[in-house]
Amino acid sequence: MKSNKRHWYDYLWIWPIVYFALGFFNIIFAWLGMIDFIVPIIIAVVKGNKSFCNRYCGRGKLFAVIPTLFKGKTKRVAPKWMYSKWFRYGFLVFFLTMFGSMVYQTYLVFGGATLRTAVKLFWTFRVPWRWAYTTPFVPDWIIQYSYGFYSLMLTSTLIGLIVMVLYRPRTWCTFCPMGTMTQGICQLRNRNNR
Repeated sequence: MKSNKRHWYDYLWIWPIVYFALGFFNIIFAWLGMIDFIVPIIIAVVKGNKSFCNRYCGRGKLFAVIPTLFKGKTKRVAPKWMYSKWFRYGFLVFFLTMFGSMVYQTYLVFGGATLRTAVKLFWTFRVPWRWAYTTPFVPDWIIQYSYGFYSLMLTSTLIGLIVMVLYRPRTWCTFCPMGTMTQGICQLRNRNNR
């Protein structure tokens, strides 16, 4: 029999909302998103499992909660290619390429290049971002990384929301780059422990 008892992690769907709200008003808060990058990797390396994805991922929780709030839950299964290994690893490579580009832009600003204060959706479309205050006395490279990282998090969340509307709520989780990466880490770790 399934227990109806709620746990603290059942409320982690609030985290992405707080994250985007904070970054909306001060782009420096985009650095908080690193939690969603570092913690899953630590859990995968130390524990050898994907408990972050299964239990603690705020974005996954949000994608599960939204349809229940709007009574719009669909049971439509995503196409098979979305579950395929080539798509998941291809999306991971693409995602890491975009992340690498963002880090490179940050490096250029660290070296003296001009700061680019732009949030970009889908790595292409510039969002007018004049309202996001930046903290004074913070080096430009930190601000540059903030804009890039916020763009990355916003774009991946929008992709997740789109597939959530089209298919089952947590379809994003099937090809999430962090999920694919941590799955690979777990497989390597568990293979070495045999």
